[in-house]
Amino acid sequence: MKTLLAIVFATWASVALPQAPAAELPRPGAKDLCPVCGMLVSKYPNWVATIVYKDGHAHFFDGAKDLFKFWHDPAKYAAGHSRDQIARISVAEYYGLQAIDAKRAWYVIGADVLGPMGHEFVPLASAEDAADFLKEHKGVRIVRFDEVSAALPAMLDEGRFE
Repeated sequence: MKTLLAIVFATWASVALPQAPAAELPRPGAKDLCPVCGMLVSKYPNWVATIVYKDGHAHFFDGAKDLFKFWHDPAKYAAGHSRDQIARISVAEYYGLQAIDAKRAWYVIGADVLGPMGHEFVPLASAEDAADFLKEHKGVRIVRFDEVSAALPAMLDEGRFE
């Protein structure tokens, strides 16, 4: 009987008790500033990008464009921080507004949708979403994380998308 009760309780507990979320992503506070441009990140929740370090420290950005600027030269924006200390990078997916893995996202550039700092890398969760967004919002092209050169974010600032 004790064994049966233990099985019933274990089954109930696995269904009824809340499961711990996988590595909760920190959110920017009211005074968190983008380390690249100095803007208050919390004012633009639909565009937040986040780098979380292995020690739990986080940097928040007001869009993927500033995240990419930081990615290509972390020492310029945060002394003592380097890529090898990074545990997680996320961006706010445009349609669902959920944080997704920045390295797995698809980014549309040159679209008629502007971010807090003008032309932006618009993060999408899938190739299909990116293709639809590109067509619907007159985008110029789709890029992946590893295709973003150090020069591309500055080109977006200038309105160039080649």
